[in-house]
Amino acid sequence: MTRRRRKVSEKKQQRETVEVTIETLGGRGDGIGELGGKKVFIPFTLPGERVRADTTHRTHDGVFADLTEILELSAERVKPACSHFGECGGCSLQHVTGNVLAEWKRARIIDALAKRGLEDVTVEPTVSVPPGTRRRAVFAYRVTARGAIIGFNARASDQIVNQMECPLLDQRISRLVDPLRGILKEVCRPGAGGDISVTLTNEGPDVCIDVANSPDLDGLEGLGAFGRDHDLARLSWRLDGQVVPVAEFRSVVLVMGEARVAPPPGAFLQASIEGEAAIAERVQSIVADASPVADLFCGLGTFALRLAGDTTVHAVDGDSNLVNAIRHGHIKTEVRDLFRNPLAGNELARFAAVVFDPPRAGAKAQAECLAEAGPPIIAAVSCNPATFARDARILIDGGYRMNAVLPIDQFPWSAHVELVAGFSR
Repeated sequence: MTRRRRKVSEKKQQRETVEVTIETLGGRGDGIGELGGKKVFIPFTLPGERVRADTTHRTHDGVFADLTEILELSAERVKPACSHFGECGGCSLQHVTGNVLAEWKRARIIDALAKRGLEDVTVEPTVSVPPGTRRRAVFAYRVTARGAIIGFNARASDQIVNQMECPLLDQRISRLVDPLRGILKEVCRPGAGGDISVTLTNEGPDVCIDVANSPDLDGLEGLGAFGRDHDLARLSWRLDGQVVPVAEFRSVVLVMGEARVAPPPGAFLQASIEGEAAIAERVQSIVADASPVADLFCGLGTFALRLAGDTTVHAVDGDSNLVNAIRHGHIKTEVRDLFRNPLAGNELARFAAVVFDPPRAGAKAQAECLAEAGPPIIAAVSCNPATFARDARILIDGGYRMNAVLPIDQFPWSAHVELVAGFSR
């Protein structure tokens, strides 16, 4: 019995060379064709192309394959901008022209809404942020006997692609990669590894390095010298989730509208200044002069700090480090797990508007409370069309009307897209 099952399993996973015509792009950016009545997913292909590929595995979703040859090229195919394309897992769509990519990302939102019965919602053209503007990155690293490897994980792998270039990043981040290799080789033992977060602040780069053991005195002195030599604003290391500052050479500051905020090391913020500005501008236009406003999942105050001019803002997030960083004259802050304990009932009734910007999982529990007792105006921000569509359906079933949706692409060449939408009732 066991042997028979093993033979069947091996047969299912046996590689096969196939020829397929690509019909569309899937949600992850893979080209999708058809083979024997089943979908075939082939990365780095475009609609209209005839390709040869080797199948790798089959699931209930369909057949997955690796591209081996393009037999008929699409007119929309362009030369990838990065030498690591195809190997690095960070980008999957560098081979697509910009206008096609922008429309595909818009279509992802339209399709997600349609699956929830929201076909009539207006989805505006995509606002595209250009490459070379990304102001934060999280690199993986590993120290070997020969030196330090730094880069991003390979596609569908935990292997690290040793980065030599990345056209997505602001070059001030890229220029730090090679010096980081040098200092990691000096202060870490072979076998050490983890993440390195680099964020460009108004006063210079803010770097936080995961370590497996506390650096010794020589290591700390080396890290401090590295920070001075490379004009960092701040350098920290993280051990077992605890962040320890090595040196702060200048006050670490981010400007949010007209406000200034001091972020904790490794704090999340929007990927680019341009993307943040586009999102915030639409949020402000939705909220207009409504007051008071609740900013839920507020993070570092991207919206709260901009709204808190003549408006009283109640900013809520589950991360106390972020909430404590944005205390401001017109901002009242609250540390609260909005997934388990969303604002509800009378807590919501006192606001004229709500802004919410949850992680990719969305805000189902909070949306349900808003549907029941939310204010007249809601500005919703999302990085996941599927969970946004689910939450939007909840709000609409609760009596809200959804206005236009604005797609914002600040992750060029990836399948990710952000959006802003207004709701009213």
